[in-house]
Amino acid sequence: MVSLAVRVGGINLENPAILASGILDENGYTMKRVLEEGAGAVVTKSIGVDERNGYYPPVVVEGNSYLINAMGLPNPGIENYGEEIKIASNGRKPIIGSIFASGVDDFLRLGTSMEDFGVSAVELNLSCPHVRGFGSEVGSDPVLVRDIVKTLKGSLKIPVWSKLSPNVSSILDIAEAAVESDALVLINTVRAMAIDAETRMPVLSNAYGGMSGEAIKPVGLRCVYEVKKELNVDIIGVGGISNYTDALEYIMAGASSFQIGTAVIKSGRGVFKKITEDLEVYMNNNSIERLSQLVGVAIR
Repeated sequence: MVSLAVRVGGINLENPAILASGILDENGYTMKRVLEEGAGAVVTKSIGVDERNGYYPPVVVEGNSYLINAMGLPNPGIENYGEEIKIASNGRKPIIGSIFASGVDDFLRLGTSMEDFGVSAVELNLSCPHVRGFGSEVGSDPVLVRDIVKTLKGSLKIPVWSKLSPNVSSILDIAEAAVESDALVLINTVRAMAIDAETRMPVLSNAYGGMSGEAIKPVGLRCVYEVKKELNVDIIGVGGISNYTDALEYIMAGASSFQIGTAVIKSGRGVFKKITEDLEVYMNNNSIERLSQLVGVAIR
């Protein structure tokens, strides 16, 4: 009997397909809808201590195999987000609270609030590539990453996930600093830009953004493989997953579950159900009862 149920990062999922942060997660109703249409869990948009408006348009560039965004971490602030978690919880599946900050104290404050709101785990955004003072600027400092993870692990009762950046000289060094996390989320977007040849100017108002979509899958796979090969830690793969074979590649590289983001924009909410159904077919055809049998099989 095939089962897609997995335990990853300290929580149980009925299936391994998770909505990535930043897509259809601004409010509780859209998160609840995604859960109802097949996702095993959802990650909220990244929430900070204070409200942020984000950058002025244009904030998105779309290509055939990629999306570049520089939203600027717009969010209502942690004090205004509890009601959204409450609404999303009606989907009766895990909600992962994504948080961003510049230092240990603010991460702890945000994590504590998310725990009070009732999330199943927190995801530390240590990897946003386009907002100064946050994200990858924090996540590229191994000492700071270690302090943040250690503090939250020692203070929260819920699991702590760390979302890491590929925009560093060594993903393994940062992963080792965050290894006390219940799970590592690999990867966030790749720092990128686009230029308009007619205006001779960067397309994005911020000039730089984060690239997601099919084009970054080889980078994500390499990071998952590299980390899993050296560290005994749960990994959630993310980056360019749009079908079941993409998901399988991440699992075989060492991920226990996976997140889907840009594919939701391109294919709609039905992508979760499509990928999980196709995974079941693959498992039946190959006499595989549980996905855990495939985790890391490609590592040599």
